[in-house]
Amino acid sequence: MSSYRLFLSSLLVLSLSACSEHALLPVEAGYGPDPALPQPNKTLIPTVNVATAVGWPENGRPSPAAGLVVHAFARGLDHPRWLYVLPNGDVLVAETNAPPKPGKKKSIKSWFTDKAMERAGAGVPSANRISLLRDSDRDGVADVQTPFLENLNSPFGIALVGDQLYVANTDAVVRFPYRAGQTRINVQGEKVMDLPGGPINHHWTKNLIASPDGRKLYVTSGSNSNVGENGMENEEGRAAIWEYDLASGQSRIFASGLRNPNGLDWEPHTGALWTAVNERDEIGSDLVPDYVTSVQEGGFYGWPYSYYGQHVDARVTPPRPDLVAKALVPDYALGAHTASLGISFAERSALPRFNEGLFVAQHGSWNRKPHSGYKVIFIPFANGKPNGQPIDVLTGFLNEKQEAMGRPVDVALDSQGALLVTDDVGNTVWRVSPQTGGAAASP
Repeated sequence: MSSYRLFLSSLLVLSLSACSEHALLPVEAGYGPDPALPQPNKTLIPTVNVATAVGWPENGRPSPAAGLVVHAFARGLDHPRWLYVLPNGDVLVAETNAPPKPGKKKSIKSWFTDKAMERAGAGVPSANRISLLRDSDRDGVADVQTPFLENLNSPFGIALVGDQLYVANTDAVVRFPYRAGQTRINVQGEKVMDLPGGPINHHWTKNLIASPDGRKLYVTSGSNSNVGENGMENEEGRAAIWEYDLASGQSRIFASGLRNPNGLDWEPHTGALWTAVNERDEIGSDLVPDYVTSVQEGGFYGWPYSYYGQHVDARVTPPRPDLVAKALVPDYALGAHTASLGISFAERSALPRFNEGLFVAQHGSWNRKPHSGYKVIFIPFANGKPNGQPIDVLTGFLNEKQEAMGRPVDVALDSQGALLVTDDVGNTVWRVSPQTGGAAASP
C-alpha cells in the first residue's frame, strides 16, 4: 500500500472513531444471567474503536490475579489462535488467520472492516500450520517447538479420537493418523466433512470438539454476515453447531441461531455442551452482550431475527416472528463486544480459587467505546450452572495509551493443571500457574 493510501485509511478509521457514540452503561452491566439490554442505538456511522496492536515491550507480560504468576510457555509463534492438549501432555497450537478473499471489488464497509482488523493485528497472512509444543522437563516452558502439521487451510479446532486427529479447516474437517509422542505428521489428511466456506466466509473460524464417548464431533460455523445483510441464502449451514457421527458419516445441525459460536467444552457435572458466542454489532456500545450457554439439541438462539432470547432486531427484513417465538435465552452474558472466544472448564485446574467454573478468553472489542474485553475471566459455577460474578484471571493486555500489547484468544489447562492462553498479537502462549509453583513461577 502507498504511504498516501496508508495515511488515508488511518485518517478514515480515526475519523470514524471520533464520530462514534459512547457507552452509557458500564460494561459490567452486560454480564450475568440477566444483563442490561437498553434500546438499540444505531448510528449513521458505526462505532469503530480499535485498540492498535503494538506488541509487548521487552520483558512485558499480562498481569495475573493474586496468588498466580504468568510467564511465556512459548514465544515466536505466528498468530497463535487455538490450543489442544494431547494425552501425553504435548500441546498443539493452531497458527492461523483468515483465508485470502476472492479478488472482487470490496464494498466500502468491508474495506473499512479490513483496515480496522489490520490495525488490530489481524491482517497477517495465515501460517496454515499447527505446531507442537513439548515441555520435556515439566518446568513450565516448552523446550520443543516444531511444526506438526503444515499446508492446512486456515485451521482452527483440533480433537483427538483414539488414534485419529481431527482438524477443522475453514472449509472442511480433515483427519490424520496419530501416534502418541510423534512430533510431526507428514501424510495427507482425509476429508470427512465439508463445512461452509467461501467466497464470503465472513466468520472463517471453525472449532470442533469430540463427544466424551468419542462417537461424535460437534463443529461450529459462524454466520456469513453481521445480521443477514448478505442474504439469508448465503447463511445455509451457518450460525450453527453441527453434529457429525463418526461411524455413519452422517451430519446434521445440532443447534442454530448462534451468530458466531467459537469455544466449546463439556460441563463436567451435567455433561452438557457449552459454547461461547459472539453476538451482533452496530447497534451501540451497550449492545449486544456476547455470551456462554449450554447448548440444547435442536435449540434456536435467535440470530439474526432476535438477540438474547426474543429481543427483535428491527434491521432484519423480512422479520420472522415464528422463529423469534422459539428463541432461547442464553445462560450467561459476557459483556457487549468483548469478543469472547476460547472457553475451558476448570475441573483439572491447579489454580487456587479457580477450580469450579469456566475460564473465558475475551479477545477484545472494536465496536465499543470504551474498550471491553482484552482479558481472561473466570465464571464460578455451582451444580452445573453459573453462580456469581466473573473474576479477572489475566489482565493488562492494553497499555496506558489503550494500545493492544496482546489479545487473548484461547484457554486450555495443561497436564499439570496450569492455564495456557494464546495471544495472537504477542505471538505467545502464556502459562498461568500458582505462585507457589517453584520453577514454574520464574520469568
